[in-house]
Amino acid sequence: MRVGTGYDIHRLGTGRPLILGGIEIPYDRGLIGHSDGDAVLHAITDAALGASGLGDIGELFPDDDPRFAGADSADLLSGAMEKVTEAGFRVGNLDVNVIAERPKLKPYKDKIAARVAEILKVKTSQVSIKAKTKEKLGPVGRNEAIEVHCVILLLETDS
Repeated sequence: MRVGTGYDIHRLGTGRPLILGGIEIPYDRGLIGHSDGDAVLHAITDAALGASGLGDIGELFPDDDPRFAGADSADLLSGAMEKVTEAGFRVGNLDVNVIAERPKLKPYKDKIAARVAEILKVKTSQVSIKAKTKEKLGPVGRNEAIEVHCVILLLETDS
């Protein structure tokens, strides 16, 4: 078995939808990024790539490559997971902390978990999504950004 950690943070800005875990969440601002800015899926991608020894999201999908401008992060995670599977691993479980002052994410956690499970082709019970705040500390606490941490367990596939 292998354990990986993933992290991402994106600034909030106007004129973009807020997409977290492949779900569009009603809010007046969205995450700024080269792709759709989905920090949840980016952190999961990094965790899976790291656990399998395949580098990180920036190596696989560079932010200076115009092919990935505005990309759907679900497609990026799916592409990364193909490589993880080819390397001989499958998802055991993952645990995600989404840190945001606003919007409140409790009403969306189950939808995010279901969408992540769908992308990863695992059971929803293998995906944990938690929502936290920064208690008004730092850029996340000032509602300038959203931060995400992920831990993933990968298991070797039967050969």
